[in-house]
Amino acid sequence: MSFITTRDETQIYYKDWGAGQPVVFSHGWPLNADAWDPQTQLMADNGFRAIAHDRRGHGRSGQPWNGNDLDTYADDLARLIEDLDLRNIILVGHSTGGGEVTRYIGRHGTDRVAKAVLLSAIPPLMLKTEANPEGLPVEVFDEIRKGVATDRSQFYQDLSAAFYGANRTGATVSQGTRDAFWLWSMQVGIKGSYDCIKAFSETDLTEDLKGFDIPTLIAHGDDDQIVPIVAAAEKSSNLVKDATLKVYPGAPHGLSMVAPFKDVFDADLLAFARS
Repeated sequence: MSFITTRDETQIYYKDWGAGQPVVFSHGWPLNADAWDPQTQLMADNGFRAIAHDRRGHGRSGQPWNGNDLDTYADDLARLIEDLDLRNIILVGHSTGGGEVTRYIGRHGTDRVAKAVLLSAIPPLMLKTEANPEGLPVEVFDEIRKGVATDRSQFYQDLSAAFYGANRTGATVSQGTRDAFWLWSMQVGIKGSYDCIKAFSETDLTEDLKGFDIPTLIAHGDDDQIVPIVAAAEKSSNLVKDATLKVYPGAPHGLSMVAPFKDVFDADLLAFARS
């Protein structure tokens, strides 16, 4: 197993497949790098070097008490990129991972970055405020905190339905896909999982998005029940200069993992990387 060590001595696990231009994947909450396996294999099979890491607190990485915030997640990503001396990178972030990518660019710039992909991503801000009326009320996130704190195993099982759109009429999401979501989620330490809720819901990434100066694909399903498109991709695409917005009709939050949306996204990702 491959690890890098962060400045606070946290071990960060990563997988590194293939050779060529690096594509670095950041996963969503409460998952780990395995959620990106179809896309990491796709990119490695097509002449790219695909790298995906487990965020601190998640999967096979360390579970420190502190640092479960987007600034530290972004700095951990920077350490991975620097330790592997990656350049001309395509950064790809899903959900909270999209926030991690965005904060990385805001804090560390784009000297090493060629392109970015934000998929079902949390920026600019999920929380409803006076300045952000399209966001979700804090009570939504309080319920998520309650679920994690009281019976996180059942909470994650229930959450998988909305995550993949399995609660929609005519959905064909397999039980195996939902079981995998539960398994990955149960690997997250409860402290890291709980703290990350505040990180993904209350971090304002507006100014970070304004710092993007690279080709950026912003992709989102219009039936996302976790990160509503109106508060996320629609606003982000107006903040990122020359961004390309791709809307997937009827697609859920975890669109990169379920048919028929996965195949369409995979083709879009590969085409964008090659462009």
